[in-house]
Amino acid sequence: MTTAAAPRRISIGTVTRRGILCVYGLIASAPLLLMLINSARSSQEMFTDPLGLPTSINVSNYRRAWADASFSTYFLNSVIITVAAVGLCTVFALLAAYPLGRWKFRGGPLVTSYFLAGLLLPSQLGIVPIFYMLQSVGLNDSRLGLSLVYAAGGLPIAVFILTAFFRGLPNELDEAGRIDGAGEFRLFAKVMVPLVRPAVATVAVFQFAPVWNDFFMPLILLRTSSKFTLPVGLTNFFGEHQADWGPVFAGLVITALPLIVLFIFASKQIVAGLTAGITK
Repeated sequence: MTTAAAPRRISIGTVTRRGILCVYGLIASAPLLLMLINSARSSQEMFTDPLGLPTSINVSNYRRAWADASFSTYFLNSVIITVAAVGLCTVFALLAAYPLGRWKFRGGPLVTSYFLAGLLLPSQLGIVPIFYMLQSVGLNDSRLGLSLVYAAGGLPIAVFILTAFFRGLPNELDEAGRIDGAGEFRLFAKVMVPLVRPAVATVAVFQFAPVWNDFFMPLILLRTSSKFTLPVGLTNFFGEHQADWGPVFAGLVITALPLIVLFIFASKQIVAGLTAGITK
């Protein structure tokens, strides 16, 4: 005869923590929900009832923002610049973090300190020399030049995170790979990089968000409107449509949607990367 399982008891502290998290989630999602609702409303409805629900779905706001306001061009520019910057930063960070985390050589701590020094000052403080440097090599007002600036600015934190993960891997992996005849590059590409995949995903996501949302660098380094990213294009669009809020909110949704989708699908990789770093 089997006995019924005892009901699981939930402590008051657990209920309190979950309640606080639920309240915080509602407060944090309220602006996003308001932005989404207003993107489907007309400006007249927003003036008469700012917090009301739409009487009908106004898809024309998205059409005007996407086609008439050149958001399709801004979106493509943001995708090209962000993907290029994150890809370059991640690749070069892996190449730098592997020897710093796995090898012992003279000057290694000095090189690590050099990368960490990049965390002390924001890249905005060096905008004047960056501007003239890009101008001297013909990369000013260029999507490639802006991507290189973003990739260089993200290297310190990326190298710091990946170095810690490479150091946490057991030394027996190197020995086993070399016994099997694997060279250094093959050991790096086939053995080490797959093991730090959660850290790579975490670095990529953390680099994606600030590059996608950045307003300062594109404003200074880009001059041609056809090369503007979404934040700069959205600012120009807002200045031209201050009394027409529907397309403005639609533009905000278009700008924020890729980040929301990215964090939803990459949340498991982020949690795995952070928890792996804690256990190591």
